[in-house]
Amino acid sequence: MLTHEQAEEIFLRLSRFSNADGLEMLIAGGHHALTRFANNTIHQNIDEENYLVSVRAVTGRKTARATTNKLDDESLRRAVESAEAMTEVQVDDPDLLPLAPASMTDGPPTNRYFEHTAALSPEDRARAVEGIVGIAKRNGLTTAGIFSSARSVEAIMNSRGLSTFHAQTSSEISITMLAGDSSGWQKANSPDARNLDAVALAETAARKARDSASPREVPPGKYTVILEPAAVLDLVGYLFFDFGGLAILDQRSFLTNRVGTKLFGENITVDDNVYHPLQSGAPFDGEGVHRRPIRLIENGVVRNLVYARATAEKMKSSEQASKVGRIGPTGHGFPLPNEIGEAPMNIVFDAGPETSRRSVEQMVASTDRGILVTRCWYIREVDPYEKILTGMTRDGTFYIEDGKLRHGLRNFRFNQSLIHMLSNVTEMGTPVRASGEESFNMVVPAMKVRNFNFTEVTKF
Repeated sequence: MLTHEQAEEIFLRLSRFSNADGLEMLIAGGHHALTRFANNTIHQNIDEENYLVSVRAVTGRKTARATTNKLDDESLRRAVESAEAMTEVQVDDPDLLPLAPASMTDGPPTNRYFEHTAALSPEDRARAVEGIVGIAKRNGLTTAGIFSSARSVEAIMNSRGLSTFHAQTSSEISITMLAGDSSGWQKANSPDARNLDAVALAETAARKARDSASPREVPPGKYTVILEPAAVLDLVGYLFFDFGGLAILDQRSFLTNRVGTKLFGENITVDDNVYHPLQSGAPFDGEGVHRRPIRLIENGVVRNLVYARATAEKMKSSEQASKVGRIGPTGHGFPLPNEIGEAPMNIVFDAGPETSRRSVEQMVASTDRGILVTRCWYIREVDPYEKILTGMTRDGTFYIEDGKLRHGLRNFRFNQSLIHMLSNVTEMGTPVRASGEESFNMVVPAMKVRNFNFTEVTKF
């Protein structure tokens, strides 16, 4: 795998081909392996190593980017020449700042590279899949899913002396268990594969498929729901791109004129913190600026936004400056040029003191009548300002009565405001590193929510 020294050598070669005022290199990639299974058998194994070199040239107030996945001199030279040629046809960008200085990457180190994960072999993954398939067969089910592992790097270097590098391992297991008229699902990932328990995930997915067989139908309406962490993640993921400063300046954020106001319940506190022990990813942004931990929501009040360097400068001179709290680069920008600006990507929910937290089983036991949701899918935004989402439940939806899971349910379509949802959370579990299908990984708890709005019953 590429080392920091090798990445610096690639940047040195790039620099020799450049005539621009400034040059920036982003390099990302590594080794990725995947074992895919379906119909109770492995049917695909992938093993590849690849790196993407992205070159940004700056000439005056113009910038452009070109990429290559080849590391020979000729390919690097063509990438530099392409980036510089594209700058010539750009118009001046009055908001463009000089490349980030080396001092902006200073931050605490992270350790997310685990030799055990890096050493995972196809045989290791196959043995885990064998266990998953065994559980499916014992329960009369059919299983499908993946087990992947990777070791990757990300580095940013520029002609102002900035040189920052991050190496990480990752692993992921996703399991679907299928019966004749029901299904169950579980997914988990971690930089350390020892945190993944394929057997436990498979047993849970199988139990959900088995216990939701012969699903019944209840009428749509507003119910108390218990959302497992994957369901919470895929719903609340639609909030956080609105916490970027540029989204406020462009007036495309639901937080426009709402920063500093109480939008959510008293028990909702959210940070963005790349250094949290359950988080992953590089501790710097798309310009190499180190990521600062930020309190986004505190006791229901929207406290802060995140900023790329240029957005912070624009915000300071805008009419919004007095309304948005602390302003300054926070290390949440995407690689330039882009139209998005920035976003918090290391979300961590605070569920309050441990004594107040409840397991999913305890939430069920305290519910007279309600619905347990394993996960959601096909989520779309209906009203961007009120954050009303529509989508469906799937892979384990259950009816709760008198504190017990009574039977499986046909799935629902919902139309639900996230603002209202996070104002009606009555209980939360311990935050965990959660994975879904509709949003990025976060640290979130299970939630019990009043008056969740189901609008119709699906046909499956």
